[in-house]
Amino acid sequence: MDRRSLLLKMELRSNPETLCMVRGALGQLAERLGFSESECRAVVLGVDEALTNIIRHAYAGQPDQPIEVWFHRIQVPARGAGVEALEIILLDQGKKLDEAKLSGRALEDVRPGGLGLHFIRETMDEVEFSHTNGRNQLRLVKLLHAQGTPAGS
Repeated sequence: MDRRSLLLKMELRSNPETLCMVRGALGQLAERLGFSESECRAVVLGVDEALTNIIRHAYAGQPDQPIEVWFHRIQVPARGAGVEALEIILLDQGKKLDEAKLSGRALEDVRPGGLGLHFIRETMDEVEFSHTNGRNQLRLVKLLHAQGTPAGS
C-alpha cells in the first residue's frame, strides 16, 4: 500500500538562511494536512534538525551545496489499515553518512549540541538513512493521527 502524492519539492543550497523558508512552508503544509499544532511543531523541528545536520556534517558548513527536499502524502499500513502520513525525503551529495556514528549523545550529558538526531527520532514515526549513487538520503515519516488520538497510541 505505497501510494504517493507529491505535495511539494524544494531545491535549496546548504545555507542556514534557507532554513526559515523550509520551516514556514512545512509548517503551513503540515497544518493543511490536518496535523495538530504540537505535531506541526514537531515535524518542523525534526526537519530543521535534519537540514542543520546536513549543512553542518555532510557539507562541513559550505553554504552553496545542493539539498533537495521532497514532501509526499502517502498511505502506510498501520494498525491493520492504511493510515495517511507525510513522507519527507532529504537528499544531499555531501560526505557519506557513517551509520555507526549515528547515535546522538546521552540526554544526561548537558551541553550545547549533539541532540539533533534525538529530536529527529523523537518527532518522527520512521527515520531511514541510505546512500545510493553518491547521494545521502534521509527518509522521515510522520503519521497523520486522527483528531483526538494521541501521537503515541
